[in-house]
Amino acid sequence: MNRSLLNCPAPAKLNLFLHVTGRRADGYHLLQTAFQLINRCDTLDIACRDDGVIRRCNELADVPADSDLIVRAARLLQSHTGSRLGADLTLHKHLPMGGGLGGGSSDAATTLMVLNHLWQTGLGRDELMRLGLQLGADVPFFIFGRNAFAEGVGEVLQAVETPEYWFVVIEPGVHVPTPAIFSAKELTRDTKPIKIADFSSHTKMFGKNDLQTVATAMFPQVDAAIKWLSTYGEARMTGSGACVFCAFSDESSAEQALRQVPDRWKSWKAEALHKHPLDYLLQT
Repeated sequence: MNRSLLNCPAPAKLNLFLHVTGRRADGYHLLQTAFQLINRCDTLDIACRDDGVIRRCNELADVPADSDLIVRAARLLQSHTGSRLGADLTLHKHLPMGGGLGGGSSDAATTLMVLNHLWQTGLGRDELMRLGLQLGADVPFFIFGRNAFAEGVGEVLQAVETPEYWFVVIEPGVHVPTPAIFSAKELTRDTKPIKIADFSSHTKMFGKNDLQTVATAMFPQVDAAIKWLSTYGEARMTGSGACVFCAFSDESSAEQALRQVPDRWKSWKAEALHKHPLDYLLQT
């Protein structure tokens, strides 16, 4: 059996649109969104241990190991399956924290998928998704492994076809705290629900991000990045921010725009993915 897998990708996601359609009694918001996988990734090196110890092998600024989602994911899988094996986990961060790209959730999903494979615990995709939901609302999407139309708190997923976009993404240099956005009294919480066909029939960018108005009011840096990128097309924020993006029909157009991004921002281009790079690990 394999004892380790190196350079395991944990891809980012973009929210092509994000509507807040209501709020549950427990305070969680009801959403509709389209999740788009892209080829910008964190990577993980994961190796089995025989002593049951789960250890993160590198330091990450402001992220204690015990609260890191990759450690929590490994411990959750171990507890759920009764596995006697442990793991050494090394996380190479390329995605910003607090960027709306799902980096922490993707890291957790990759940890669950890889350890399910290495430990031979045999969980199917649906069970692994249910487990992942305990770690965060976005984790099931990454285990689902396809671009998706999502509802509920983001965990009710249907596979959806998305265009062959390239994206330019700008990191405005601020950390946007998700709870602050969702708790803002100015947040629109009654956008009319749509059907998946409403999204699928659009060839251009659909809908809007209901969180964007709140985030741009709180963080002028996000607003400035959106306004700058809007000169190339319909720019918008992903998730609760802070990253903003614009879609392009081909790589050369994205590259041309990327070269013009002001130096005060970190920026990069990414290609749309159709499925998770580790999807082969979960055939059920």
